[in-house]
Amino acid sequence: MSELIAKLGKKGAGDVLALAEDTLKDAIEKLGKTKEIGFPDTAFYLPTAFALLGKEVKTIEGAKDILLDAKNLYENKPAGTFNIPELGGLLNLGVSTLLSAEVIAGLRYAETNGAEAGYIGFVPDSILRSLGIQLVDGRISGVAVFIGQAPDSKSAVKLIRDAQKRNLISLLVGNTKGQDMKDQLAQEKVEVGLDTYIVPLGGDIVSAIFAVNFAIRAALSFGAIKKGEWEKCLDYCRKRLPVFCVALGYVDEITCAAGLGALALGIPVITNDKNVPEVGKIPVTLYEALVVEEKVEKIVARGIEVKGIKIKVSDIDIPVPYSAAFEGERVRKEQMYAQFGGKYSNAFEYVKMADAAKIEDGKIEVIGPELDEIEEGGALPLGIFVEAAGRKMQKDFEPILERQIHSFLNEAMGVFHMGQRDMCWLRISKDARSKGFKLRHFGVILHARFHDVFNAILSKVQITIYTKQKDVERLMKEARISYKERDARVEKMTDESVDLFWTCTLCQSFAPNHVCIIKPERLGLCGAYNWLDAKASYELNPSGPNQPIKKGKCLDPVKGEWLGVNETVFQKSNHMLERFCGYSIIDAPETSCGCFECIIAILPEANGFMVVNREYSGMTPAGMTFSTLAGTIGGGQQTPGFMGVGRLYIVSKKFISAEGGLKRIVWMTKELKEALIDKLKKRCEEIGVSGLINKIADETIATTTEELLPYLEKVGHPALTMEAVM
Repeated sequence: MSELIAKLGKKGAGDVLALAEDTLKDAIEKLGKTKEIGFPDTAFYLPTAFALLGKEVKTIEGAKDILLDAKNLYENKPAGTFNIPELGGLLNLGVSTLLSAEVIAGLRYAETNGAEAGYIGFVPDSILRSLGIQLVDGRISGVAVFIGQAPDSKSAVKLIRDAQKRNLISLLVGNTKGQDMKDQLAQEKVEVGLDTYIVPLGGDIVSAIFAVNFAIRAALSFGAIKKGEWEKCLDYCRKRLPVFCVALGYVDEITCAAGLGALALGIPVITNDKNVPEVGKIPVTLYEALVVEEKVEKIVARGIEVKGIKIKVSDIDIPVPYSAAFEGERVRKEQMYAQFGGKYSNAFEYVKMADAAKIEDGKIEVIGPELDEIEEGGALPLGIFVEAAGRKMQKDFEPILERQIHSFLNEAMGVFHMGQRDMCWLRISKDARSKGFKLRHFGVILHARFHDVFNAILSKVQITIYTKQKDVERLMKEARISYKERDARVEKMTDESVDLFWTCTLCQSFAPNHVCIIKPERLGLCGAYNWLDAKASYELNPSGPNQPIKKGKCLDPVKGEWLGVNETVFQKSNHMLERFCGYSIIDAPETSCGCFECIIAILPEANGFMVVNREYSGMTPAGMTFSTLAGTIGGGQQTPGFMGVGRLYIVSKKFISAEGGLKRIVWMTKELKEALIDKLKKRCEEIGVSGLINKIADETIATTTEELLPYLEKVGHPALTMEAVM
């Protein structure tokens, strides 16, 4: 590597280390040695130190050990077992910088208990996991970390739109002379936030550590990597994480040192600073390590190339940009041109299997007023009727296709969609309208995307859009009959009524040993795939992540163990798991990857279990938050007494039935209970304990076992009198 980079990196690493030492000294004087240090909602303490050094630092005084290791690496000495000898130890300078930066960031959180105003700061484990599933299922192609500011605000928008078009998340860090990309985007009125894939982490270069420990926690969460297994962690980051870094403007000493830290993780760096010498492939990168690209319009594409990121871009003939990056975009009332459904009008969406001879592929009709005939701010009824035909199309696929309408339409910039069936709500922005967007473009999007995603089963797709009240009411009656029939068909399916279960290995790119077994009475733990979805996925992609399993001989009907399932799990888990019990949480339970909606955890004192959902950030009677629990059970591990699940599994007849099922639940978050209330009441009546729902505590009643046990005794919860759970 060039002498200039070595010189700049040495100076920058030294400056950050000195700043960290001064910051620590000031923090001890101001806050005391025993003051807690760390980031909110994570199970990994200071994640970089936890992963690379194996250190669980909890107090300000404990940060001294990290800085001693950072100093050793700065001097090209090993830090415990950690040492990267390649390139004469130059990458150790980068890791020293990362460790120092993490200490500085942790001390800032200890003092202020939060991020800088206007920035996201540290990304909690819960958000990391929700983004993780989007990375593995392809909705997110990768991550671009932008350091500094673009040449001007228009260039900043160009960079961000290029990233969004390619389904990349943009993480913004650092500044140039006091201004950063967040400020530039604000000038152009570009909405930033997790929902739009534009995430401002912090206003100075130290905030780059939030991008780094995001990557490192992905390795810990999804790769089943333990603390201190630094070689496995770095190898995982290099090979599995689709991330590249863009250093904008003048590359100074500290930016150079941070860049060396990125290279240590196998993250290539792109810069528009023509004075920086390029660096070709090095032992820790797939391709080039440092690339100079002065033309703004080529930077994102160059980053994708040097990291080897696979991009799927949908080229759809509509007048607004189209990408998964816009799926979370909001169209607020003041931005809205027109809306449909919600509480403002009737609206529905309905996919129906059709006779191929009776429909015309690509035919799109709007029956009623078009968008340019609606007054600004108005609301109209809306019916989206999709007729789909193909030799392999089945009625069971109708709801699967129908559920895709939500994401397909949301991915158009300026379109907001919420809900499904006859509970949908849509808005179109003034900006989209000014660019020429019309209601018929809903049809253009759906026609293209249905053919793109479901080409294995569809040969013809015809879309009719209704905006007259009488037409909407007429078709809605037919749609509602179909909705009820579908629900009844799925609800009647049982594990015993089918010969096949399905695997789902979609998350193995992050958790190599994890495999979901999807059964009629247990959906995938992410909540996104049920038995019919997996069946449809196999029809679409016979070599894909969803494969059929012949159950084979039943070894234990109570615990839900089959010979065929065990054989498949052994094969699909890379020979790591030999047994799998579908109905037990104690004996060989199903594994968890990290994308689960909820966690079931044993409470031995109460002879039962608690359920906590991802959205809940508070404390639980298990003495751990969701994030801490998730950090202990993810990565494809079998953890008796603990399990990640999809929320609808809680109301399944097979829900931990080997241990007594729903009657074992003694604590559940209020939000989750309210979301499932009708289904919970029905299930409680089925098992003969209609009052059980009121006996299950939530966080308003107890967050510790000391508070929980008296309540359970007071209400007479059945778990207290059941056979010992362990």
